[in-house]
Amino acid sequence: FADDNCEFNNTDHRTELNGTERLIVRRGQPFTVNLHLRSGAYQPGSSALDLTAETGPQPSDQYGTRASFGLTDQIDTSQWSAAVTSHMDMVSLSICSPPDAPIGRWRLSLGQAGQFEFVLLYNPWCTGDMVYMEGEKELEEYVLAQDGIIFRGNSQYPIPTPWNFGQFEDGILDACLRILDMNPKCLRNPGKDASGRRNPIYVSRVISAMVNCNDDQGVLLGKWTNDYTDGVSPMSWRGSVEILRNWDRTACEPVRYGQCWVFAAVACSVSRALGIPSRVITNYQSAHDSNSNLIIELFVDENGQLMKNSRDMIWNYHCWIENWMTRPDLQTGFDGWQAVDPTPQEKSEGVYCCGPIPLKAIKQGEITYKYDGPFIFAEVNADVHTFWKLKDGRTKKVITTTKVGLKISTKSVGSDEREDITHLYKYPEGSEEERETFTKANHQNKLLQQQDNAGLLINVKVSPEMRKGCDFDVFAVVTNNTGSEKKCRLVFGSRAVSYNGILGGNCGFKDLLNVQLAPGQVWVLKSCVRLMNFSNYANYSTQEAYLAVRNIVLVNPEIRVRILGEPKERRKLAAEITLQNPLSVPLLDCCFTVEGSNLTDGKIITERLDSAVEPGQDAKVKIYFTPTRSGLRKLVVDFDSNKLCHVKGYRNVIIGK
Repeated sequence: FADDNCEFNNTDHRTELNGTERLIVRRGQPFTVNLHLRSGAYQPGSSALDLTAETGPQPSDQYGTRASFGLTDQIDTSQWSAAVTSHMDMVSLSICSPPDAPIGRWRLSLGQAGQFEFVLLYNPWCTGDMVYMEGEKELEEYVLAQDGIIFRGNSQYPIPTPWNFGQFEDGILDACLRILDMNPKCLRNPGKDASGRRNPIYVSRVISAMVNCNDDQGVLLGKWTNDYTDGVSPMSWRGSVEILRNWDRTACEPVRYGQCWVFAAVACSVSRALGIPSRVITNYQSAHDSNSNLIIELFVDENGQLMKNSRDMIWNYHCWIENWMTRPDLQTGFDGWQAVDPTPQEKSEGVYCCGPIPLKAIKQGEITYKYDGPFIFAEVNADVHTFWKLKDGRTKKVITTTKVGLKISTKSVGSDEREDITHLYKYPEGSEEERETFTKANHQNKLLQQQDNAGLLINVKVSPEMRKGCDFDVFAVVTNNTGSEKKCRLVFGSRAVSYNGILGGNCGFKDLLNVQLAPGQVWVLKSCVRLMNFSNYANYSTQEAYLAVRNIVLVNPEIRVRILGEPKERRKLAAEITLQNPLSVPLLDCCFTVEGSNLTDGKIITERLDSAVEPGQDAKVKIYFTPTRSGLRKLVVDFDSNKLCHVKGYRNVIIGK
């Protein structure tokens, strides 16, 4: 019989976090199998052994899903091969798959010695693999890290949100393999799909399509309204584990609900589980170009209020993922990080998916390269045209400073700090390289539409602290930089807004006629508004319109986590979790929800408070958990109540052995 030596092999292949009950190995790297044969059954130099490896429902030598091979003197890591490494009490075989073998479930037949199954993953430690990545710290972060930070908020105030990727938790790898099996390409032609899994470009595209459910039995259903009574609010998720398990356990019923950071986080979990280095990124002031003209067209009425005349919009932020791989399908120079967006926005080749497209192609304006270059180029580089729509139907161009593609962010390697990666997507605004890029992308609009904004300047400024439950001031600052007096009308308004640019009702409005500004005069209007401000400034003498917009994020109170006792592997541990009520009313139905990879054993811990929490008082609970592995771990916490919801917090915990 054959012993697949799971514990040794999985540890050697860095898959032991999935468990050691079955064989999980990475391609292009040898693994060891021990054969227990009858005495004398193996004779060095004369005994032969025929091996066959197969994957998929229609194994084929032609498509690389079946391979027959025998024993050789040495392992050849470029193809399926096997060699005897020891034949004392038992025969030890070293077996290797090629670095371009399709990933997934394989069956290995050893002739009369038996057969067994194993899972084959991408190998970013193997130089011959398309996903090879240098640097142990980078591999630890982008493949092995089970938790991380996703940045939300806005460009002025990026807010770190903890996330439990949990790609090695029980059942997650099987759910990820099921995602590949349930994709429409596999259902139509399973043999061809199995062969396609050798290519991380193909698999990344499948992940992008299958994390949303718009065309298939995908994982998540998106929803961008406020009614989530028939599911879970996207703001309530703390990690990918519960989402993937729910999808797998309910016969691939889409999980309700997701929004961009949830789609991206789940796609990152799936990519890492399969062995592709992956990270979540956030693009602030992210453009949604619905007609592929690389221009975002916005319309405001005479009161400066945004009108819904176009599907184009600018999101406060938008999240997608980057997967690391070579691009042999393109000319040289486009290897490395590839943008992949699983949020269903526009169709690509008839399917709601997006990417992968090399970041280098986006930066250089090579938007004809596969896949979906124009859409992602527009997200970070689109020109914004704002028009003032008059009551008589005429439109006039508005002078505005709105820009897209700001503070493109991801978690730093080895720390929770924000890393700004804007330079990987675009050249500095106004630089010669930027102009050349726009020319190459056939995007002359920005070059031809240079606006002179030196005469009149309008800014929206805010007080430094903007916390929920607290008042704060907002100022419209108008400066007349001309040499003549200006007579103006100033409209100052505020509206609630969701992160993806969908506007709610008015929160405040002021309309001041006949404001006179002397040459060089600075005029300030103070107001108290919430969430989003539109300031529209019109010069009566020339009928020019100026628009300044400022998105304001109200900061949630801090969740404090105190670890009680010495953190040790497999020793019960307690944590005290506290949140102070910042509002002027009591909080009812208070609930803390906690999870963490290798901390809570893949489970979710929920603690509810029986009594109300008065203004200024603390909501406090104590939770207990038993860490299963040593190392740096992240305890992710979520707080909900009747008046204050979706407050996120976390605590890094170093677990000793």
